[in-house]
Amino acid sequence: MDRPAQQPRIVHTAQALVDEVFHVPALPELGGNVMASSAAQYAGGAVTTLVAARRQGAAAVHAGSIGTGWRGDLVREALHAADVPATAPTVRDADTGTCVVIVDARAERTFITTQGAERQVTAASFATSEPAPGDIVCVSGYTLLDPTREPLLEFLAGLPRGVGVCVDPGAVLAGLAAPDRQAVLAATTVWTSNLAEARALTGAQHDSMGEAAAGVAAHLIDAGAPVEAVVVRDGEKGCAVVEVTGGTAGAAQDVPGFPQDAVDTNGAGDTHCGAMLAEHLRGQHDWVAACRRGNAASAITVTRPGPDTAPGREETDAFLEGRS
Repeated sequence: MDRPAQQPRIVHTAQALVDEVFHVPALPELGGNVMASSAAQYAGGAVTTLVAARRQGAAAVHAGSIGTGWRGDLVREALHAADVPATAPTVRDADTGTCVVIVDARAERTFITTQGAERQVTAASFATSEPAPGDIVCVSGYTLLDPTREPLLEFLAGLPRGVGVCVDPGAVLAGLAAPDRQAVLAATTVWTSNLAEARALTGAQHDSMGEAAAGVAAHLIDAGAPVEAVVVRDGEKGCAVVEVTGGTAGAAQDVPGFPQDAVDTNGAGDTHCGAMLAEHLRGQHDWVAACRRGNAASAITVTRPGPDTAPGREETDAFLEGRS
């Protein structure tokens, strides 16, 4: 998709995988068996965030690698259908990996992930996305595992001034060697995580998402990060946001969620991130409003099975209007 030169984009560097999703009544005991009530295959991982952002009206691009084979084809088809270009060269000698997603009766999910062509990246392959001032580059903590860590850090170090970096740490970032963790934090302009990931970074047992967001903001400021916003999610409770201006953190603001009867929480955090960043890039720069849209989009998506369930802008608008 061609874009006007002034339109900022969401550029995702994380892995685009195929989610193979199985719905089960409960996880089996060790050595046991369980019958799935349904099974399906979707493009997931970075695709979920990119599709969510695109459906909310943002320009988006995938900078990660995609393989050759039926999984790579599925990923490319999903991105093409969402009008999201993939810029990196196709990996010719390997297929894209799989994430086996087991969803139980409580809509909680368990993952088993393989590694494939999406791990064959270089700083140069990331740079094919040509990030420009105003763009936001999305970083997943899982890209900070070997063998993708060094190429990603090299790419981040060479970003032009004015390019934002949104870090979703996963369970990985807090356990990195100190120099690698510092390199990521030093580039972070937006932090988005769940409560457990925030606690892991700060080493504190925060009692609430607001307290955790304040703790992460203080940690990032101490690390010299050019941070502008810290968002910490806590499931159906919603999220809390701390805005940072000139190295000074404001008060944490709770942005209430929209509790639903969830059928599948897979992809809810990625959908929240994509919708939130899309709203921010509309030029309003109101992080509370952006977080509220993220809460609404993720609330809608958990009522539908599979990760490719992000709502469009009109549907999200209608959802928010019904709760104003």
